[in-house]
Order: sequence, then C-alpha cells, then structure tokens
Amino acid sequence: MILEAALIGVAAGAVSGMLGVGGGILFVPALVLVLGLSQVDGEATSLLAILPVATVGTWRQYRYGNVRLGEGLAMGALATVGTVGGVALVNVLPVHLVKIGFAVLLLFTAFQMMRRALTADAEPKPEETGS
Repeated sequence: MILEAALIGVAAGAVSGMLGVGGGILFVPALVLVLGLSQVDGEATSLLAILPVATVGTWRQYRYGNVRLGEGLAMGALATVGTVGGVALVNVLPVHLVKIGFAVLLLFTAFQMMRRALTADAEPKPEETGS
C-alpha cells in the first residue's frame, strides 16, 4: 500500500505541477479508487499530503517573485477557519452526499478549465495584436 501511495503522489504531483491544478483533485480520487480509502479518509489524507507540496511550491514561486504574501497569509488564515467548519460538517453528513459533492466540484472544475482553455485559444495573443 505504501508503494501505491508513493506512485500516486509522484504521478499526481507531476500532473498538478504541469497543469496547475490542485493536487487534491487528483489525490482524492486516486486514494479512494486505487487504495480503497473512504471518501473522508481520502480527503483528510490528501490534505496532509499537500502540506509539503504547498510549502515547496510556495518557496519556489516566492523566489520567482510570484507570491503575494499579504493575500496569501489572509487566505490561509481564513481557510483555516473554514477548514474547522468543513471538518465538522463532513463528519455529520452522510458519506454519499460527500461523494456527490466532491464529484460536482470535479465536474465544475473540469468545465471551467475547458471553457477557459477554449476561450484562450480564440483570443489573439498580445504579439499578434501589435501591443
């Protein structure tokens, strides 16, 4: 099980890094479908796995000047409050509702990414407009 988890981590990390998607979008389904974890256990394990990834990614992006520290700290503080509420909620909801909610989130994310990719291809690039 450790080897499978490690392979999932490497694959999901590589895809997340290339596509710029959150690792949880890949980690959670893999943990549930491949390792047989429950939805809640998969989500909790994914949150733990993302800590070192986010730390390294933030450090690297900070070095490139791509991190807005004030906004990031504010979002992190508020997300911490939201996480406490989310954990309380997920522990009282039926598991099937949690699964449906996560599936809806995945579909919404996929739709938004596809829409943006198609829209971006239709828009002229700055060098094509002479700007």
